Parts: sequence; C-alpha cells; structure tokens
Amino acid sequence: ACIPIIKVSNTAGIPIVLFNRPPDKSDARSVAVVADNYAHTKETVASLISPAENDGKQHKAMVLIGDLGDINAIGRRDGFDAAVKEAPDVIEVVARVPTEWNQEKAQAGVVNALQANPDISFIFTSSDFLFPSIVSALSSAGKYKKTGEPGHVLLGGFDGDATAYRTLAEGYLDATGVQDVYFEVEACVQSILDERAGKPGPEIIKDAGFVIHRANLGEKAARMWGANVKK
Repeated sequence: ACIPIIKVSNTAGIPIVLFNRPPDKSDARSVAVVADNYAHTKETVASLISPAENDGKQHKAMVLIGDLGDINAIGRRDGFDAAVKEAPDVIEVVARVPTEWNQEKAQAGVVNALQANPDISFIFTSSDFLFPSIVSALSSAGKYKKTGEPGHVLLGGFDGDATAYRTLAEGYLDATGVQDVYFEVEACVQSILDERAGKPGPEIIKDAGFVIHRANLGEKAARMWGANVKK
C-alpha cells in the first residue's frame, strides 16, 4: 500500500524511510529500519532455554504466534522454532497459539492450551503486548509464580514494552528481546540525512536488539524503551 507514496517521493526527490516494516519488493527506492526478528527471537528463546537446562527435565512449551500476514510475526515464529530445535531434550512444544495480534484470541488460546496441557512450564510470546492475556490465564490456573517460586513458568517475550519491564522487575518475567528503538530512530534520521547528501545506504537496516533479563536489568534498563515509558 505504501509503494505509490514511495514512488511519488522518489519522483519529487524526497528521501523516504520506513520504520519497523519493509515495503513489498518493487523498483521504488526507500530505506527500512527493521528488527532482526529471526535472529533476535532465536537469541531470546535461547536465553530462556539456558535456565531450563538447569532444571534437569524436559519442559512442555507454548508459543504465541502473531498474525502470519505480518513479516515480523513470521520471523519471530521461525526464530523460536530454530532455537527449540537445537534443544529437543529440554523443550517439547505442545501448544502453538495463533493470536492474529488479538488479545481475546490470545487469552482464549492460552486458557485452552493450559487446560489441555496443565504441565506447561515454558511460554514465549511473539509480542510483549500479549502479556496481559498470558498473565490472566496463568493466574486463573494458579500458575503465575515468580522466578524461584515452586511452579514458576519460564516466561519470555519480544519487544521490550512497559508491561515487560514491570513484570521483569517484579520477578515474573524471565527475559524479553528488546527492540532498540533508540538505535532505530537514530538510523532513520541518519538515513534521511545521508540520502539528502547523495550518499544512499542500504535499503534494509537491521536492529539486532538485545536480550534483557533479571541479571542485566540494572545495566540495560536505561536502553529499554518500555522502562522509560513506564517512568
């Protein structure tokens, strides 16, 4: 849908940069600053698998999948799958919840998954904004426990929003993959300046992001956009 706008901007000599999602392939010239969804999700899930290995048991896992019409959701799903594929003795995926980025669908799916698999002990959501649905379902099932408490469900996500910061600080969330919004915005502005100066750069700029967890929260919180929104 944005291709006509990009083409008009090209004709007018106006640099155009897209934030968070790339355009469809075309002959139009633009720059997109996007999260490296696949690699960053794989890294985040691997950071959850590490403590799971220490439990000496195989964890039953649930993953909440976004709208598969969204390239971000596809990358995050594939990154999750790649991470758990490397740890078959530690993780068995027993529930895949299609959410279409919808809270009601997410909550219903998590409730159903927990009823069908009450021994689920590992949950990853493709976006932090779905945490309220997960928390509600876990609380109703008596499974919303802090890290270190008996019955704690290993919990991870992606984005780095204010809810993720709060639940991480409170001890319920184990890790989330943070989109480095500060890098992304800086890259957008720099790309516009470079284009105006006749120094075109790459059409895709990837944000590697970073994983935040309780051990590095003090060090990384200042860079976590959700921590600053919370303030």
